Amino acid sequence: MQILGISSNLSFSQKTFADSLKLPYPLLSDFPHLKVIKIYGGLNTQWDSTTAQRYFFLIDRQGIVRGKWPGKVDQVFHSEPILKMAKEIADKH
Repeated sequence: MQILGISSNLSFSQKTFADSLKLPYPLLSDFPHLKVIKIYGGLNTQWDSTTAQRYFFLIDRQGIVRGKWPGKVDQVFHSEPILKMAKEIADKH
């Protein structure tokens, strides 16, 4: 299993953020075009601006999204349901 973070921020500001949280996984930048965030439905287009929303996705080796959970601003990793589903998928293969 590989965990990756993807953000709409510039990569230089992400490094400071990732370091401050001591993230144990890579944090990638999807700036400026937000292509990955758009593909997975993580854009909020309410009001007069477009911003990325926090979501946690479980994507299998074939690229199929097996689960999507909304995240909270103060939440680094939404672990329990994701790990449970990952184990169920791994047990089937």
